[in-house]
Order: sequence, then structure tokens, then C-alpha cells
Amino acid sequence: MRVDLFDFELPPENIALRPARPRDAAKLLHVAGGQPLSDHVVRDLPSLLRRGDVLVFNDTRVIPAQLEGRRGEARVGATLHKRLDLRRWQAFIRNGKRLRADDVIDFGAGVSATAEARHADGSWTLFFPGDEAVEVLLERAGRMPLPPYIAGKRETDAQDRQDYQTMFAQKDGAVAAPTAALHFTPELMAGLADAGIAHETLTLHVGAGTFLPVKADDTADHQMHAEWGRIEPETAARLNAARAAGGRIIAVGTTSLRLLESAADEARTIHPFEGDTAIFITPGYRFKAIDGLMTNFHLPKSTLFMLVSALMGLDTMQAAYAHAIATGYRFYSYGDSSLLVP
Repeated sequence: MRVDLFDFELPPENIALRPARPRDAAKLLHVAGGQPLSDHVVRDLPSLLRRGDVLVFNDTRVIPAQLEGRRGEARVGATLHKRLDLRRWQAFIRNGKRLRADDVIDFGAGVSATAEARHADGSWTLFFPGDEAVEVLLERAGRMPLPPYIAGKRETDAQDRQDYQTMFAQKDGAVAAPTAALHFTPELMAGLADAGIAHETLTLHVGAGTFLPVKADDTADHQMHAEWGRIEPETAARLNAARAAGGRIIAVGTTSLRLLESAADEARTIHPFEGDTAIFITPGYRFKAIDGLMTNFHLPKSTLFMLVSALMGLDTMQAAYAHAIATGYRFYSYGDSSLLVP
């Protein structure tokens, strides 16, 4: 499909630079198949779902994966993208045109890395020497990797260390937050439990590729970056049992959705999963694992707007986004949310 079919105009004032407080006070647009759009807040979620439904969250934890350093006199920026092994990460490099294999980048605070190999997409493998875990080094020298549309408008600060992390964050490895889950609070989770709505977790370590624009003119020519994920056998079994009992599987965020779809077969059975996924979902895709999606509002011409258009239909999502823009919804990572149920 033509990428420009997924374009729309977003006024800059609709881009959220800070999250709603409290988190569950964010607006929520309910988009249900064949029904009028309806406006809510996130804390209304228990009344919008059904007893027996299961929300699926991503328990990845964002690491401070943005580094600023020097190679000699030249300034170099690095955004870690994907762990390769205990001491190696694939990274996107800013001002890296003159970077050569075996160059050492000094990131300060006693942290350095060797550029080992350049990949076809322009990223590099960085090797971090020493005995300290790379996560410890990043806590010392790194910054939270806020999306470009936020970082370009204000400095990352200490508050972002809390704001850009979900209440489910447990497993280190993401360089972008699973932002749909930023809206959840212990109070909301208690309300959902009282309403008979269960929840499960899986792990997908979100990579920096989620922020990369689609440069191709046709979706068939776009190459997705791989991300690592895991669904435990017990989790898969409970999800399958919930659906067999009549419950719906509602992914919280496109990261949870993409991993669930990677793990499901044509019979709609979800299997245990561990490994990389580079699934790219566009209109025409037949969903196998999920029955709905809670997600924030995405960038024009992005793979994520293509995904929600695949779930609900492009015309429906263009109308939903037009409504959201006109009525003051806040967009992107720190913005408001939507509940999409075909």
C-alpha cells in the first residue's frame, strides 16, 4: 500500500510534552466497530470492558539508553537499540559518518565503548569493556531515551526517570516505553479486578527502531527492525483458557499486540515464545491473537498508525484521529489513549 495513505496533519499543540496527572486522568477515545466514537477518561476502563476480558501488559523496563560522548575531538551521540550479548549493543549513532571500526567513544563518567562493526542500516555494534554490567554503566552515563518529538522541544530531566516508566516495568532492556501502559495506576488496577477483568504480562524489549520514519513510498518496501520478546508457557495457557471461556484478549499497547500476534497460529492459539520478532502489520492482516487494543495516538505515516488501521480500517482511524485532533486529545508517548475494539 502507498505510505502516503496513512498521512494526516497534526497541529504541534496536540503533542504532549508531559503525561496527565494522575496517570489515569488521561482522555480515552472508545472506537468500537459499528458504533459512534465516544469520549471517556482512562479510569472509565472497567465500564468499557467485560467481565472475563484479559488485559495484556508489557513488563519491559526502559533503560537510560541515550549516550553523549566524544571520539577524539568529535561529538558523538548513541541510542542503544538492541542487546546482542552481555557486553554488546546495537546502536544508532549521531554524527557517526567518520566513525571507523575499533574507534573508542568516551561517554564520560568512566564509561566508554568500542565501535566494532557497522550494519547495513547504518547502526553500529558497540562493545562496552569492563566488569560492571552495561545496565550499571548506563545508569551512570545515560539519559532516558525520550522520543525525538519530545526531546526536540525540551530537555530530558529527572522527572522523566519516573514518568517514562510503567507501573509494570520489571525487566531491563527497552529503549522506548510501552506507552499505553503509562496510564495505569494501582487504583485503576484494583477497579479492573473488582469488575472481573484479569491481566497478564509478557516481555518485549522495545527498540529505537520504533521512532524511525517509514522512508519507503510503499509499505512492501519497508524493513522493520527486530525486537526480542518472551511469552511464558503459563501465560499463553491462561490466555487461551480465558478466550475459550468467552473472554476477550485486549493488548495494552502495540508492543504487546505485536508479540502476541507473533506467537499465535492460524487457529488463534497463543503459544509460548522466546526470540526476535519483526512483524509488520498493515491493512489486510488477519488478527489471530487479540480481540482489541488500548493504545496512544501515533505519528502520521508510521508503522503503528498502519497497525491500528489494519485493526479498525483506515477510514475509521482517519475519522477517529480527526475527532481526537478537533477535540483536543494529546498525542504520542505522553499523550491520551484510545480503546479499539473491532
